Amino acid sequence: MNLMSMTGFARASGEGLGYRWVVEAKSVNAKGLEVRVKLPGTLDSIDIELKRRAGLMLKRGTLFVNINLDRGEASEGFSINEERLAALVALAGRYDGTKGVAPARLDGLLMVRGVIDFADEAPDGDTLDALGNAVLASVDEALKALVEARSDEGGRLAMVLATQLDDITRLTGEAETLANDRTEQMITRFKGQVEKMLGGEKPVADERLAQEIVLLAVKADIREELDRLGSHIEEARRLMADEGPVGRRLDFLCQEFNREANTLCSKSGDTALTRVGVELKTVIDQFREQIQNIE
Repeated sequence: MNLMSMTGFARASGEGLGYRWVVEAKSVNAKGLEVRVKLPGTLDSIDIELKRRAGLMLKRGTLFVNINLDRGEASEGFSINEERLAALVALAGRYDGTKGVAPARLDGLLMVRGVIDFADEAPDGDTLDALGNAVLASVDEALKALVEARSDEGGRLAMVLATQLDDITRLTGEAETLANDRTEQMITRFKGQVEKMLGGEKPVADERLAQEIVLLAVKADIREELDRLGSHIEEARRLMADEGPVGRRLDFLCQEFNREANTLCSKSGDTALTRVGVELKTVIDQFREQIQNIE
């Protein structure tokens, strides 16, 4: 089975051009595809291309992409304000030997605001383009890993759904057996009810009784519902073996499953059949709950 989940998480990182970056991609359930991107201002130019690439790899789900960008250690240039440092050294020297005053240390003086100026110049256009392409390569890596994570989760979901379909198949078979067995029981019960109502008076003509039994049997007949349930089961198995997104079609099929199960319960008129119908509806609800996570 080739089902794809809509939930997953992946991470990729890289460095170059004096920068380090981390790309995190997370997806959750959604009716369509929505891509939400959080970028540092330096990388605003890749927003549209990033969303385009995401759309090529994913079809449904809300995708959150978060990119953190930091200057590499080698790129962190700085300069020391010699005049300010000298003034601080002179000031500290005035207190040398003062009781209760610890001698000034260089590391402490360097921490004073304004002594060290860090350079944080914006990269030029060529560097920005190269940086954007490098980060997009990491985005591709994260998206590929996300698709693999969604595929793995889809495989686990497929096993759960297959088991639930087996349960639906089993319960449909039980309902069919009960429906076949109850025909004679229904006729016997109906005749007994008629005789009880008449209380020994002139019995109803066999022809008239047969007509009523036929009408009753038609109203209570669930063969069409059982046939449609069987068809829906076959279609569900076919969809689960298909390539590509099938979540919406499976969700629609669940609605059809529910419709037939509800009709079966309303027509049952039998405790055992009602029990099977209720159990069938429960499994269908569980099946549909899992379907909500399928792409």
